Amino acid sequence: MLRLKRLLSITPRSFNARNLLIEEEKLYPKIPLHNPYQWTSTRFLDIYQMGNKAAIEKERARLKDEMSRGYFADMSEMKKNGGKIAMANKIIIPAVAAVKFPTLEVNYSDGSSLKLPITSDVNASKSDIPKASLLCLSFRASSQPMVDSWSLPFLNTYGHSSDVRLYEVSFIDSWLLTRSPIKKLLLKIMKKPKPGEKQDILQRQIVYSFGDHYYFRKELQILNLLTGYIFLLDKLGRIRWQGFGLATEDELSSLLSCTSLLLDEE
Repeated sequence: MLRLKRLLSITPRSFNARNLLIEEEKLYPKIPLHNPYQWTSTRFLDIYQMGNKAAIEKERARLKDEMSRGYFADMSEMKKNGGKIAMANKIIIPAVAAVKFPTLEVNYSDGSSLKLPITSDVNASKSDIPKASLLCLSFRASSQPMVDSWSLPFLNTYGHSSDVRLYEVSFIDSWLLTRSPIKKLLLKIMKKPKPGEKQDILQRQIVYSFGDHYYFRKELQILNLLTGYIFLLDKLGRIRWQGFGLATEDELSSLLSCTSLLLDEE
């Protein structure tokens, strides 16, 4: 109980998802928080599926997959390449070859929810559908500076465009933090936009995804949870460009150029 009180005593002014994960690791140092198998919220088979052979085999395959790569493998890779697991696309991915970004439900700090990407498939009006959306995914605290290296220059260029959206998505898969009472409390004290950012609120949106994200990661072929993942989507929710880790000048130039092309598409 004392540990939980300490975890929830972080002041709102300094609080964000990154601080929370760091604080949680201090409270529970002996528990491998970065191991999604042990800490995602749906790690036990539903009691009604205990006799379902297909469900058991699926869970067994998942366990084998997750045990084959863990936190130390991610750390080793980070030491080798600093999170730059691959170079970003130099040119835009043709529409005919682009794959759709998997549907992801996220929460704002006020508790309201949203399904990404914003397309006509989620009953959005035509005027609400952006021509280009940049989704910056952060699974661990270490990736936040990487996300900033992409999002801030992007915001400086397109922050006032009504046709562009920028979503910074923090994934929170800890069993403790996904419990309903704590989740509601966390959302109340999550990072709020500063007053000076008022003009950009419609474009830069900080959101949170709680719970198990194993199958979401599988669809996007995300392995290393310590790096940042950047996806540029078109108005149909298709992935037209992708980046990783810290942005380089050439990669930023490519991102901005591809965004401009999406804005010109009919």
